[in-house]
Amino acid sequence: QAQLVESGGGLVQAGGSLRLSCAASGRTFSSYVMGWFRQAPGKEREFVAAFSWSYGRTYYGNSARGRFTISRDNAQNTVYLQMNSLKPEDTAVYYCAAKVDRLGMNVYTPIYDYWGQGTQVTVSS
Repeated sequence: QAQLVESGGGLVQAGGSLRLSCAASGRTFSSYVMGWFRQAPGKEREFVAAFSWSYGRTYYGNSARGRFTISRDNAQNTVYLQMNSLKPEDTAVYYCAAKVDRLGMNVYTPIYDYWGQGTQVTVSS
């Protein structure tokens, strides 16, 4: 059974950095789009970033662009989210997600085939 497991969340001061990891297992995800979403209390799930290995493209949400970097290691079946210059408004549960990669697909909406359980990121001011 396919499974995504996030790690790397925690408490950090504003301006600091964190690196989230998402370990995928149960199948090969090399032909999947791997994405990161986040959800703060009382808010909708928000797109953060996604990586298409098949088409060599990365995608970023407005809040992540310029501060966050998504990458993946297919050999390790792992996707990473490097987060720099963190702000208190980045506080949320961060989720890893995956879906089959198709040219022209919408990666921004939270309609994915697989989801992790989430990892909490808290940024203090």
